[in-house]
Amino acid sequence: MVDNRVRNDFILIKDWVQPGNRVLDLACGDGSLLKNLTEQKQVSGYGLEIGSDNIERCIAKGVNVIEHNLDEGLSRFRDKSFDTVIMTQAIQVMTYPDRVLDEMLRVGKRCIVTLPNFGHWRCRQHLLFKGRMPVSKFMPYSWYDTPNIHFCTFRDFEILCREKQLNVINRLVVDQQYRDNWRIKLMPNLMGEIAIYHLA
Repeated sequence: MVDNRVRNDFILIKDWVQPGNRVLDLACGDGSLLKNLTEQKQVSGYGLEIGSDNIERCIAKGVNVIEHNLDEGLSRFRDKSFDTVIMTQAIQVMTYPDRVLDEMLRVGKRCIVTLPNFGHWRCRQHLLFKGRMPVSKFMPYSWYDTPNIHFCTFRDFEILCREKQLNVINRLVVDQQYRDNWRIKLMPNLMGEIAIYHLA
């Protein structure tokens, strides 16, 4: 049985990808985003993935996928060979996220990055009152088994973008259901749980 549900972040990302774009999807998982973009926006391109189970799922979906460890860079791709490079919910698990960001904008004209906010008020409250790293439905890992290597806030990421002189074309800050509200708009670094950045 095929799951045809589309993740809410994919719906938001889709608006920033132009029809016919050449797309590279990093840490593409089971290929659902690239499959959706191919069907809805007629894009072409590749997914990069390291997990063998996910690679098999990509192949079953008809998604072009390459087995690749992103911490090794993107040297097999030429400069500006893609219109858009995408990484959803994975930059925080990279050994050198700053280098991955450099590579994304070397091989792509623009990039889209989504990341969780470790400065969200619930994380802060958990640390303040329990003195432990938070574990929740949204971040269900203990400190010792989490795939997240780098715990950053939206402010941290934006400072990195400024240091690298990257242009933030657009930013959406939402809760874990990918909705926004006036509290998030007023205090994104405190109230937002996920951010989606469109960079050049």
